[in-house]
Amino acid sequence: MTQKKQLIFSRRQMLAGASSFTTLVATGGGFAQELATPAVQRNTSSFSSHKWEDHFETRKNGVILCDTVARYVNYWSEDGTIHKVYPSSVPLSEELTRLGRTEVIRKVDGPSWRPTPSMKERNPDWPDYWPPGPDNPLGTHALYLSWTYYRVHGTGDSRKIGRKSSNGCIGLYNEHIAELFGMAKVGTQVVLI
Repeated sequence: MTQKKQLIFSRRQMLAGASSFTTLVATGGGFAQELATPAVQRNTSSFSSHKWEDHFETRKNGVILCDTVARYVNYWSEDGTIHKVYPSSVPLSEELTRLGRTEVIRKVDGPSWRPTPSMKERNPDWPDYWPPGPDNPLGTHALYLSWTYYRVHGTGDSRKIGRKSSNGCIGLYNEHIAELFGMAKVGTQVVLI
């Protein structure tokens, strides 16, 4: 291997090395001992941390916090024993984004879909109705919110998650919405920030 190739490190190698060096300094361990121990790779999250208390007065009926900037959804159960975090898709633009307090008013397993009038105006070639099924834009499950046309729902298009890709709704991977669907109930509080 040439000297030039020896000096090229991947980002993971650099982070692992920095982590090992930090551990070495923090523990006062010997350099030879630290080099003999392989670095553990960790998958760290970029999600910012939220506390339910910062957004809700109580956890009555469970609470869902949708962070449209960081693009993820938090769920806390009413009794506080469950806290889940899911990556999400968010609306394409500020004009399509609605922020504030709402609640789950209906739950549908296998939802059908109809584009809103404004969606049809922007996309006249879209169908007027889409039956339930694997390619449905609402995915396998939908939590209907008290705001007309707004939902937390699934998607079969995994490329949308983590992106600005919706027409106003919050989208989750189908397996994540299925789990959230099982925990949320009609009356679950929802806040979009």
